[in-house]
Amino acid sequence: MKNVLKMIVSGVFLVLAWPLAAISLFGRISPIYLSGAHMVALGPGLLGDYLRGAYYRLTLESCSLQSRISFGVIFAHPQASVGPHVYIGPYCVLGRTHIGAHTQIASLAQILSGAKQHERGEDGSLSTAKLEQFEVVTIGAHCWIGASAIVMAPVGAETTIGAGAVVTREIPARVIAVGNPARVLRSIDL
Repeated sequence: MKNVLKMIVSGVFLVLAWPLAAISLFGRISPIYLSGAHMVALGPGLLGDYLRGAYYRLTLESCSLQSRISFGVIFAHPQASVGPHVYIGPYCVLGRTHIGAHTQIASLAQILSGAKQHERGEDGSLSTAKLEQFEVVTIGAHCWIGASAIVMAPVGAETTIGAGAVVTREIPARVIAVGNPARVLRSIDL
């Protein structure tokens, strides 16, 4: 009965989010998409979680309605996907990313679109972001990304990234990585 009720509520929120998603051509008009992302980020409580899930289901490359996207979460680009049973904590900012099933991301974490988004000119001036340099950062299934972690490189499945870690290089599967820059502390033996 509980799952049936969740499906009904999800369906209602898909209908409610549809006009906002349609205005952005379902994520194809970036400035309008981002305005919608900012609006749904502010939906409070559990109903806000359903609203964010519905909006991102309609605008991202893929987003499971079985995932929970908390207050203040913004996907900066629609070139992202969220697998089933993913939890994304409050105030996370996510770029171009693919998040595997059953992954949990703690509050204030950031997943950037790679590490090379801006360049400096010979005179030291900073360039604007170049979309062609953005990468898709993959987070494997069954991962834990700790609070305030910053991830700029792929993370393998079943890996734990410690709170406040800064991931600048690829982290393999089934390890615990901590620090700045993140280094493998040990492997996870199950």
